[in-house]
Amino acid sequence: MNRSVLLFLSLLFAASTYAQYNVVDWSFNSKKISDKQYEVRLTATVKNPWHIYSTTQEEGGPLPTKIAFAKNPLVTPDGKIKEEGKMQSHFEEVFNLDTKFFSDKVEFVQIVNVKGAAKTTLNGTIEYMACTDKQCLPPKSIPFSIALR
Repeated sequence: MNRSVLLFLSLLFAASTYAQYNVVDWSFNSKKISDKQYEVRLTATVKNPWHIYSTTQEEGGPLPTKIAFAKNPLVTPDGKIKEEGKMQSHFEEVFNLDTKFFSDKVEFVQIVNVKGAAKTTLNGTIEYMACTDKQCLPPKSIPFSIALR
C-alpha cells in the first residue's frame, strides 16, 4: 500500500512540475483581406530563454513546428505558411546540422480562400518543441479554432 501511495505522489509531482513548463503562449486570429480571402495568424510568444523551431527545420534534427489544418470543404489554403519573426540559426553538433529557430515571438501566417460568402471556422493543431541551449521539453500539440467571419 505504501508503495502505491508513494508512486502516485511521485507521478502527481512530476505532472505538476511538467505543467509549470508552459513556455510558449499561443494566440490565433483572422483578418478578412478581400471578399473571399482571409489572413490567418497563429502567434507564438516564447518565454526567455526558450525557443521553438521553424516549420522548415531539416529532418534529422529537432522537431520542426508543424501546423495541420483540419479538412473543411469551405476553406482552401492559398500558398504556403509564412513565418514572420527573427529567425536565428545555430550549428548543433549533436545533430550535425544548422537549426533554425525563433525566440521571443513568431507569427505563422496562412492566407485562406473561403467558398462563397460562408462563415465558417478553421480548426487544426500545432505541434512544436521548445528548447533552451541546455534542455528540451517533450513535443506539445495544441488545438486551435479560428472564426472566419
